[in-house]
Amino acid sequence: MNPFTDAELLEVLTGVSRSFVLTIRALPRALRRPVGLAYLLARASDTIADTASTPVDLRAESLRSFTGKLLHQRDDVFSLLPAIKPENPAEQYLLANLDRVITAVEALPEADRAEIVALLEKITRGQELDLLRFPDALEIRALETAADLNEYTYLVAGCVGEFWTRICAAHIPRYARLPAGDLGALGRSFGQGLQLVNILRDLPEDIAKGRCYLPIADLRPLGISHPADLRHNLLRAAPLFETWRRQALQHLEDARLYIEAIRPLRIRFACLIPWAIGIRTLNLLGQNSPLDHSTRLKVPRKEVTRIMRRALCATLSNTLIRKWSLEG
Repeated sequence: MNPFTDAELLEVLTGVSRSFVLTIRALPRALRRPVGLAYLLARASDTIADTASTPVDLRAESLRSFTGKLLHQRDDVFSLLPAIKPENPAEQYLLANLDRVITAVEALPEADRAEIVALLEKITRGQELDLLRFPDALEIRALETAADLNEYTYLVAGCVGEFWTRICAAHIPRYARLPAGDLGALGRSFGQGLQLVNILRDLPEDIAKGRCYLPIADLRPLGISHPADLRHNLLRAAPLFETWRRQALQHLEDARLYIEAIRPLRIRFACLIPWAIGIRTLNLLGQNSPLDHSTRLKVPRKEVTRIMRRALCATLSNTLIRKWSLEG
């Protein structure tokens, strides 16, 4: 079994990621492969979890089998995958070549492989929890509490910030100016902030699919006793939407502190790209709420290009990063 070459890895990443591949390309060569492979595994598990044409119980079992394969505890994931039929051709290709991705992960140094497996254990646990909480698109359900939402954003994204911090520090001496524990906490918040951006941006689409990530405990004081009420009038959730938008902004303020604390310029640049896109998306969500229209908000590709150019300069100066943060 031939593992992905570096060139193939970037090609597949380009197919399944619009923005994260920009971050991967900016990384030092020693980090591109472990981080890129970790992302492909996470994207594969996300595809398994999100393929709505496959019954929920089979998706959940496939996630457990996938994790079991990485842990060397099960070997049946490839017999389950044919039932997962994503519409996206790039995701189809990824699942068809998942054995090559896993082979490439197995060939990594043991420390890198162990970090990736530990990361995927958390991510797939969060995805399986999601399937259990939202099993049927026809019956809309909501998370119960803010703690549930914070748990979800940690399991599918906050742990990625921790992984990123540990693997970078392992490969790069004097990675940051902060102690490992403080930096890991900021990295966790960084990941949770980016996930909240996705949740807020995709709220109308998720509601249509039977998933309400806004906690019902916080919707009730707004007179919303059941998440199904939001299908008729999403604007009723506007105060709670704004609360979480501001929480996401606070997470991305932690992300700014993270970026300012790390030393390698290439990694600062790699982190600046998702941070700036996240900040811009949150500001657009504040100006043009998705609650009163159905068009999915995206930062235009031309603006992403401008962000990358500005990030090249900001990489060199914490003062420029702080100025950018204040401008939004």
